[in-house]
Amino acid sequence: MIVDGLSWWQSWICVWIGYFLAACFVCLTGRIGAVYHISFPVVARSTFGIWGSFWPVLNRVVMAVIWYGVQGYIGGQCVTLMIRAIWPSYNTIPNGIPKSSDVTTRDFTSFFLFWLLSLPALWVPIQKLRHLFTVKAIYSPIAAIAFFAWAIARANGIGPIVHQPNKAHGSQLAWAVVKSIMSCMGNFAALIMNDPDFARFARKPKDALWAQLFTIPLGFGITSFIGIIASSSSAVIFGGDYVWNPLDLLGMFLDGASSGQRFGVFIIATGFALAQLGTNLSANSVSAGTDMTALLPRYITIRRGSYICAMIGLAMCPWNLLSSSNQFTTYLSAYSIFLSAIAGPMICDYYIVRKGYLQMKDLYSASKDSPYYYCCGFSWHAYAAYLSGLLVNIVGFAGAVGRKVPIGATYIYNVNYVSGFLVSFAMYYALTWAVPIPATSAVWNEVDVDVDDDPMSVADGEDVYGDERWEGEGEADGGFKGRDGDYKGAKSGLRGL
Repeated sequence: MIVDGLSWWQSWICVWIGYFLAACFVCLTGRIGAVYHISFPVVARSTFGIWGSFWPVLNRVVMAVIWYGVQGYIGGQCVTLMIRAIWPSYNTIPNGIPKSSDVTTRDFTSFFLFWLLSLPALWVPIQKLRHLFTVKAIYSPIAAIAFFAWAIARANGIGPIVHQPNKAHGSQLAWAVVKSIMSCMGNFAALIMNDPDFARFARKPKDALWAQLFTIPLGFGITSFIGIIASSSSAVIFGGDYVWNPLDLLGMFLDGASSGQRFGVFIIATGFALAQLGTNLSANSVSAGTDMTALLPRYITIRRGSYICAMIGLAMCPWNLLSSSNQFTTYLSAYSIFLSAIAGPMICDYYIVRKGYLQMKDLYSASKDSPYYYCCGFSWHAYAAYLSGLLVNIVGFAGAVGRKVPIGATYIYNVNYVSGFLVSFAMYYALTWAVPIPATSAVWNEVDVDVDDDPMSVADGEDVYGDERWEGEGEADGGFKGRDGDYKGAKSGLRGL
């Protein structure tokens, strides 16, 4: 944002606004899962149809897999710093990989080590991952604050960036602010869509509201401030341009470092590696695993899906995406178009059209009598709205990749997530008003019911996370009696999914 012409405080305000808006969208989709205790693939069935939901789910899976590889590669950079802090000679190991591959032997080795060491964490059931996140929530912030303090101490101040005025003015400044806010929302596009995968474990809906509404902008606001000041300090410590990548800056601290300084780098890099591991688990592997179970429920569990995600994340060679920041940014913007056009109909369907009313058993039935079967299992209302949300941005996207397009299309694309969401939202409402759909309510009517004899149980009682089987039935309070003890997640007492 600062490179685009904003001052540091303008950029920081954009971060707060962008991630607060993203948090609002997250809470809107998350409430559906928190009330009915259903995952994103099941929520998508109510809008797109029993079979039509496969396309939104596949979109989310693809995004999770790609991000898994990218985050894993960044985690590998943390591993490089950790090893360099112990053995400085690791930085100069001979490169046996062709230069055209955009990766070196050192970087690939570090990436593979991070990928390999992440595999045991994929085996852990969702409800037990909280222990890892408890450690991460303590260790990683301490490491970031230590890095922040170290950078200020070495620069004898916060650096020149706080005195740097904005370089963009007038309409250029306005559009720089808009694009900055949209980049924050685009960064959360995937998590906005599948937040029900996590919110479904909430004991009550408000547990999935306040915790996300405030901590998302707060977390990003704090970490971005640390990044801004650390980068500002780099210009004083090393001279020249700002170093925007904190891992690059931390690596520069190793040049000519004493044993004590190398130990400090190791501690901080370990905290960053732990942060990358947590992000990869929560936002990518678990999301991909959960959503893959909806595509092939007979063969894929959450655990198996997580390992499939990891395998593809390794095979996709993520360093190719990261070889150019412009290339990766363009990709993210393009994919946020697809995801915003999915979120629009989903939110409109639940809050405006159905007014919170869902018929739970029918969401798990492929019967033609189901209100969510629509036409051959597909909702033409949702798909027409989805295509509308795509088309409004497609011309602007062509301009983003180098084609000459009208300036109006560029302006629309600058607000790509919002424009895609609003158009698909409005189109879905208009179509369902003109041609009503079944199973709606005239008044707000969220139904909090327990369902016992329903098709939601996985065949033969198999747990969707792994291969173990439940030893008991769902209890009235939503507890599960499995080999791992009581699982008190879903209030509705639903088994399996």
